Amino acid sequence: MNTHATTSLPIIVAGGGIGGLATTIGLSRAGYKVIALEKAHEFGEIGAGIQLGPNAFNALKTLGLAEKTLANAVFIDKLIMMDAISGEMVAQIPVDAPFREYFKNPYAVIHRADLHKFLLEVCRADPKVTLLSRHEVTGFSQTNGTVEVSTGDGASFKGVALIGADGVRSKVRESIVGDGGPKISGHVAYRAVLPIEEMPEELRWNAACLWAGPKYHMVHYPLRGGKLFNIVATFHHATRTTEGHNEPGDRDELLSYFEHLQAKPRSILEKSDGWRRWVLGDRDPGDNWSDGNVTLLGDAAHPTHQYFAQGACMALEDAVVLMREVAAANGDLASAFRHYQDKRITRTARIVLSSREIGRCFYHPAGVERLVRNEILGSKTPQDFYRSLDWIYGYGRDD
Repeated sequence: MNTHATTSLPIIVAGGGIGGLATTIGLSRAGYKVIALEKAHEFGEIGAGIQLGPNAFNALKTLGLAEKTLANAVFIDKLIMMDAISGEMVAQIPVDAPFREYFKNPYAVIHRADLHKFLLEVCRADPKVTLLSRHEVTGFSQTNGTVEVSTGDGASFKGVALIGADGVRSKVRESIVGDGGPKISGHVAYRAVLPIEEMPEELRWNAACLWAGPKYHMVHYPLRGGKLFNIVATFHHATRTTEGHNEPGDRDELLSYFEHLQAKPRSILEKSDGWRRWVLGDRDPGDNWSDGNVTLLGDAAHPTHQYFAQGACMALEDAVVLMREVAAANGDLASAFRHYQDKRITRTARIVLSSREIGRCFYHPAGVERLVRNEILGSKTPQDFYRSLDWIYGYGRDD
């Protein structure tokens, strides 16, 4: 541990989501005091389920957080793609013992709130961490290695550095990159959680299942020991796609885009009136997200579409790389941030760009493209899938 870290001003983290809290934990373990600022009235997590690939578990192990996370996760048996029109299985990827042996880590699903709650508990138990809600970071200035951070309520904080983990509409990013709002895709996601009693018995699979149709798809998987099922229904070419983040969903709008979905999975969409609606966006990858002693992390740095289920996983990886670079920097945080982004930009850009393409080519094709998709994926063995996914899931495996 570097002694400079224990006596200096804190590092300030903007954002108290999964990425922000994981970063807070990592920076504390690198020896720094940390102040985490969250704009909401309290630290919490919106949304429902997330998928944690082997790369996420490798990051959690490095942060010392894997054991408790595993205790709250559901270990599914397979990743399944179904053809929403024919009802036939297109492909399946077993995520059982051979998968774990190949990637040296499991694949699991977890309620966002459960993972966030555990990260929050770790932060609250750490004397080097200060958590402050109702403080939205709105700007910053830098002078001689000190960063002064201003918040929307008129407060200010001084630190040796600032990490912008404040999401896809990051105020910190505005100052560093200045590329406006996220790139709106025309894709809309509806999310809900169903108790198992409301899930059709024939579809209560211990799997992450995707029903792929022309210009739409639906995903479902179990949470909290199978007591709940996470449901995500996504479509594009919507009539209202320029705004909307965690707003109440319109059930009639949702059902209008899934008219040709097989009756059994469509019945899931008919059951819930508690839908929340998100308009999806990402950003074109850039070649810089740091400015002196300020850098970005997670969705603030590289927001991506959900099609690889890697948003939270990338933030966890970011937190690990940042922790290591800061720990090795002997107080030269500007240099640490340059090294951190150099190690992360290409990988995260590949996720962003590949997610756009997989959404178009594999999740939402119609006509002959759909048939080609089915033939390509249907011909693959589990080992074929493992090799093709190694660039994602194998990251950090040999650390």
